[in-house]
Amino acid sequence: MLSPLDDRYRPKVLELDAVFSEYGLMQSRTVVEIRWLLFLVEQGIAPKLSASAIKKLEKLEKNFSAKDYKAIKAIEAKTNHDVKAVEMFVRKFTPKSHWSWIHFACTSEDINNTSYGLMLQQGQAILVSQLKEILKDLKQKSRQWKGVPMLCRTHGQTATPSTMGKEIGVFYLRILHLENVLRNFPITAKINGATGNYAAHVSAFPKKNWIKLSQIFVEKNLGLKWNPLTTQIENHDHQASFLDQTALLSSVLIDLCRDIWGYVSLGYFGQKVVAGEVGSSTMPHKVNPIDFENAEGNFKIARGLARTLADELPISRWQRDLTDSTLQRNFGVVFGHVLLAFKSLQKGLGKLELKRAALKKDLQNAPEVLTEAVQTVLRAHGHADAYDQLKAFSRGKALTLDEVRAFIEQSKLPAATKKELLTLTPETYTGLSQLLVETFI
Repeated sequence: MLSPLDDRYRPKVLELDAVFSEYGLMQSRTVVEIRWLLFLVEQGIAPKLSASAIKKLEKLEKNFSAKDYKAIKAIEAKTNHDVKAVEMFVRKFTPKSHWSWIHFACTSEDINNTSYGLMLQQGQAILVSQLKEILKDLKQKSRQWKGVPMLCRTHGQTATPSTMGKEIGVFYLRILHLENVLRNFPITAKINGATGNYAAHVSAFPKKNWIKLSQIFVEKNLGLKWNPLTTQIENHDHQASFLDQTALLSSVLIDLCRDIWGYVSLGYFGQKVVAGEVGSSTMPHKVNPIDFENAEGNFKIARGLARTLADELPISRWQRDLTDSTLQRNFGVVFGHVLLAFKSLQKGLGKLELKRAALKKDLQNAPEVLTEAVQTVLRAHGHADAYDQLKAFSRGKALTLDEVRAFIEQSKLPAATKKELLTLTPETYTGLSQLLVETFI
């Protein structure tokens, strides 16, 4: 086994195994071949099948097993053609009178693109389901911590305070948007013959509306979005766009992982100790943020491969080449690393314990952040040099709260305004952070 997804991490991505494995591909191909045959019967193109024959095919689709997969691979070993092997396998469950209607007028890509469409649809549902759990956790944390003040850092330096809930809420909304995009993303497919022109179809049944039949089959019988105009291959533009969105989601979640990692480092978050778990082979005290590091690493792998696939899948020489065949076999690798990262992130989020005392201490040690408020109030009272005053007073200096208050006292502001400013502390200088959470989360 060359991939850790197939060994070390296999238990964590098992739900994808039956979808994106070679087994999953053969299963999806079998489903498409069966549905196409039954569709031809339903449309009166192929002769009628008995109820028992239909039931036998539907049973195969529903109960496809490892035994069936092995039977297909045994046929492939002789034919050296994987799609043809599926066609010949389906014959075993079909009356001989209908063998000619299996794979009727199809090129291999008609079966492959629809099969990958079904696989992507299943993978899409699995990822979205797991992502919803992360969103649920982030939403709960955002609301729970909406009023907990924290010192912000821009460029790594102390900056205007916020609340932990608002900062978590920023990520919640970013991820929610992408979850909505991925959940509703259309997976396209086609079934139109060797070069996309229905030439074979029309030769056999010139009076049939093959364009309409193709749309009905793709949308009604497979539940995919019909692509009306293609070469031999479905152009994969939607697949590429879906992968691009997956890569973007990975970047956003890397950003989240890094921020939380930083907050753990600052002491804002502690992590629940798991009995029996070892943090370091030499330093017994350590509780490392390994879940966020694991998630970050897997998001990076997924993002890199997703972008490569998205760059290359839309490209095909003339009407067909086979580069996409190798590329598409790596869909499972992308989905596997994303799912693994989701689960690591979710596990890490579940261990977090907010350390309010650490947040409070950090705020109390940064009274300089109040200089923004002071200079802005001075501006509001007509002091054009307000920024320069505060810059000279504070830039690069370690101030105390008393020094900030002394500056306010000597400023040329109305007494009532001074009084308001003097009540301000870094803990209370959080603007509308709490209201933003209450309004948008």
